[in-house]
This record gives sequence, structure tokens and C-alpha cells, in this order.
Amino acid sequence: MAGPMEHVLTGLRVLDFTRALAGPTCTRMFAEMGAEVIKVESAPSGDMSRRMSKLRNERSMYFVQQNLGKKSLCIDLRDPRGMALIAALVPKVDVVVENFKPGTLATMGLGYERLREMREDIILCSISALGQHGPLSTLPGYDFIAQGYSGVTSMIGDAGGTPYIPPVGIGDVSTGVHGALAVLAALRYRDRTGKGQHLDVGLLDVYYHCQEVTVHQCSGSNGLLKPSRQGPHLNYLCPAGVFKANGGWVVIMAFLHHWKDLCTAMRRPDLVNDDKFGTDAGRLANRAEVVTLLEAWLATFPDRDSAIATMHQHQVPAAPVLSIEETLTHPHLLARGTVRTIHDRIAGTFQIPGMPLKFSEFPDDLPLEAPTIGQHNADVLREWLGRSEQEIAALRAANILQEGET
Repeated sequence: MAGPMEHVLTGLRVLDFTRALAGPTCTRMFAEMGAEVIKVESAPSGDMSRRMSKLRNERSMYFVQQNLGKKSLCIDLRDPRGMALIAALVPKVDVVVENFKPGTLATMGLGYERLREMREDIILCSISALGQHGPLSTLPGYDFIAQGYSGVTSMIGDAGGTPYIPPVGIGDVSTGVHGALAVLAALRYRDRTGKGQHLDVGLLDVYYHCQEVTVHQCSGSNGLLKPSRQGPHLNYLCPAGVFKANGGWVVIMAFLHHWKDLCTAMRRPDLVNDDKFGTDAGRLANRAEVVTLLEAWLATFPDRDSAIATMHQHQVPAAPVLSIEETLTHPHLLARGTVRTIHDRIAGTFQIPGMPLKFSEFPDDLPLEAPTIGQHNADVLREWLGRSEQEIAALRAANILQEGET
């Protein structure tokens, strides 16, 4: 029978130089799947996110959410004695993950070629905003910087108005997941060939990979089609967007074969093959009328949810636009663990996004906790490097190792 911390990646060892969101998402997923993740934090203050979302007892809920299950090694990376400890750890791990500005790891003496000297089959995953090479690669960047270059920002907002940015970490989180996929693929390759490699995973590339129809529309039409933001509705299918209902908003995706289902729900069978509305092309050409028609019908219901219930009865793809507060109590999100309740020994009990990958052999979340700063200094040095208590005490006294209560 599997132990309480057994999971699909039990036995995998990861050295984690990441901070903020994209990199920590990658390594958090490894921890959630049972890998042993040593999070290297730069002394004295550690991961920058430890200073964010400090809502209770000076504990960063942001840090807790992104670093469940990791072991914190807080070390002075500017001191050669600290870097010597890192160098000693590299041969003990399977994977190194970092999201410094490109080139930074090499200036620290830990570039890919140097890592290969320490362990020939090491896998290095480098996550960055704009990639490890190319004309923009040396620029500083964050999620929304990559989003701007990808064309995605240009597609969000009202037609002709100011582009918007979504207040969620879509690019960071997606890039972290892509990084995890790349690492697992590289591990599979290493299993077959014995060779490690350097993985270059950029937010810009991931964002651009999310483009569904816009790129080929523009290219395939030789520039005649110029995709642009259309506010709450898609520009290539109809009806597909956000519609006003009584007391809220509804997402309806009733294009193609679902149009007849919506017509049935509206008790308007005459519209199924209507000259104007019977095809997606016709509905797109008359989208304003379609929106008016649907919102007038939605207004006949006493509230948002009763309108959605009627559409669901007729298999119309529809959803409420839930507030964050509403998601915290939604039965489906709770039943699947999409919304997950955790208990942190410092910040207490609160809800976070749950692990999105579900495994039949491991149906329950691992009982993971986020570390305090430098919490595992002694454990890592003792168990991984065989350092004595006297050596560890000397490193503490020299401020090579740092520890804290949050």
C-alpha cells in the first residue's frame, strides 16, 4: 500500500531556483505529484512573493499557495561557501528549474554546461518571459509583457477601445505547466538515451500557442482579415459571448449545431433555418440583432440562474459569470477540489485553487505544507550532503544559512 506521501513522481528530485509565479507553478506541480523539491531562496529575504498577500500573521498566502510541499533552503548565494553548497547538491538531483532573467544562472556559475560537469545527464528547465535567445531575450519581462508581444492583449476589450489585461496569471501558470510537461518529456528521453538537456520555455511562446483562429485568419487571408478585440463576443462564431441577464451575466456558446438547441429553449423553432439567423455567417453579419434577441429573452426570467437552468435542460452550453466569492461555495468546484481548502500553521485555514490534474491511483491531494524561510536548511544539508551539526551551526553563525518564522 502506498505511503501518505506516495504519488506518481515519488523519487524525483528537483532543485528549484524559481520565484514569483511561472517557475513556482512548475515546481509546485512536481511537489503535488510527489517529487522532492528543494526550493533555493536567496538570503536574507527569500522569494519575493513572501512579501505579498500577507493577510494573516505576516504570512504570505501567495507564497503558501505556490509553494506547497517544497523544502526551503535559504542560503547566501553571493558567498562562495553558499554556492559551494549548491554545487554539492546538483549531482544529487534529477532536474534544475530556474526563472531568472536569461544569462543570470550562468553568471552565478550554474549555466547548463557547468551543471553538466556536475551531473552529465542533468535536465535544466529555464523559464523566462521572452525566451533564452532572440532579439528580445535580454529584456526584463513579466506575464503581461509577454502577453503584449503575443497579440493576445490586442484581442481583449471593447472594439476600438483600450486593450485590457486579465487580472489572473494565465501566462505564468500556463508556462509553468508547459515547463513541467517539457521536463517530463526530457525525463522520458533520458530514460531511453541517458542524455539530459536544456529546456527553454518562454511565456511569449506559450501565449502565442494559445491563439486559436486569429493567426491563421490573418495569414491565410493575406492580411485582409485583421482580427481585433470585439468586447464580450467572439468575432468568428455567433452567438458566442457574454450576455446580460436579470441580476447577472451569462456566457452562451450556441453556435453551429447548438443554435437549434437554443432556439428550442427560446421556443423559437422558426429561427433554426431563418434566412438571417439560420447560419453562423448570417448570425455574425447580424450579431447586434442576435444579442438584442437573446438579451430580451433572458430578461423574461426572474434571475440569471433560472435562465441558465432552462438552457441546460435543452443542452445549450451556458454558464453564469461567477464572482470569485461565488466560486468559493459552488458545489461543482468544491466536489472536484477545484477550490481547495488548506490549513497553514501560521495563516490558518483558507481556500486556494486546487491541483488540476486528477489521478485514479491517487485520488486524494497530498497533505502538503508550505515552508517557512530556511525551514529545511539543516535537513537538506544533513540528509543530502552529510554535513554534521557542527558544520551546520558554523554556516548559521556565518550567515550563510538564514532561517525565519514566516
